[in-house]
Amino acid sequence: MIQGQIDIGEIVLHHAADSYSIFMFEWRRMESLQFGPFNVTPTKHVVFLFIAAFLVFLTMKVAGRKLEAQRANENAPKGFANAIEAMVLFVRNDVAIANIGHDGAKFAPFVMTLFFFVLYMNLLGLIPHGATPTGNLAVTAGLAVLAFLVIEIGGFLKLGPAGYMRTIFPTIPGLSGPGAIAMSLFMAPIEILGKMVKPFALCVRLFGNMVAGHLVILSIMGIIFLFGHLPFWNWGIGIAAATLLLGIMMLEIFVAMLQAYVFALLTAVFIGLMQHEH
Repeated sequence: MIQGQIDIGEIVLHHAADSYSIFMFEWRRMESLQFGPFNVTPTKHVVFLFIAAFLVFLTMKVAGRKLEAQRANENAPKGFANAIEAMVLFVRNDVAIANIGHDGAKFAPFVMTLFFFVLYMNLLGLIPHGATPTGNLAVTAGLAVLAFLVIEIGGFLKLGPAGYMRTIFPTIPGLSGPGAIAMSLFMAPIEILGKMVKPFALCVRLFGNMVAGHLVILSIMGIIFLFGHLPFWNWGIGIAAATLLLGIMMLEIFVAMLQAYVFALLTAVFIGLMQHEH
């Protein structure tokens, strides 16, 4: 509060940033969980991250059981199970296998897990008092590092040591001798930078999109408090802001699904590029 008025900036930052509170519950940072410079006391985003993981497990478990029961009775998939099966098949066939290639089936579970995990984390921030773990740079960075390890280790196993080193020291067509060696050494830093840019793009793209949406929503809500006290304006501003917020919330649902799709798609594309580097 500032001189009896609501501090909109503080409210926006409080909801967008991480904290040790959910709903009406607050807890303190535990010194017993301090390990050197790191403290592993669960924060709001960590709690919702685990909720998202549990929802992914629950979704697949329930859908799997329903599909088994329907097929045992020789019935066509329907309802919730049919919807989840359609999404799983889409991500598996049209995202993972289509972009990775003939070896895409073994990477499909990883890509599908990323899709549903990111989707649930994005959507949890749209519920009242919810939080978006993907609005935390540490979370998106962790997902990007995991994707990077799968990309590089998968490429190393597929191409072998010699083939993998060629992704860092490329063979230049049309050159031989000292010129080819010099050019290969010159290209190595650029190739390494290219490997680093991929996880950076995954991290920043997801983080930026999710944070921007929430900041816009909270900022528009703040307009109601800033101008709603003016004579003859309170109803008009309230209705206009609520209408605009409804549209943005609907857009945020679409953005949550789109960003989950883009994260899974780019991961599959990067895996495919490394798998077929030769």
